[in-house]
Amino acid sequence: MFCAKLKTDQPALDYQPFPGPLGERLISSISMPAWQMWLGHQTKLINEYRLDLLDEKSQQFLEEEMLSFLFEE
Repeated sequence: MFCAKLKTDQPALDYQPFPGPLGERLISSISMPAWQMWLGHQTKLINEYRLDLLDEKSQQFLEEEMLSFLFEE
């Protein structure tokens, strides 16, 4: 598949990481290597900002950062 992040053909994700339209967008345009890059970056953000993943504001922040990281939005 052509990866929107890496701009090359890469192995596809083998699972949908989110439900709904966002998950469909991710599985159709983000590769496994790009997703792994995001997971590493996400861990850094969680640690750096000391995010509480049960907090809705933290979840929203991570989703916005993910879209920016993967799709340069």
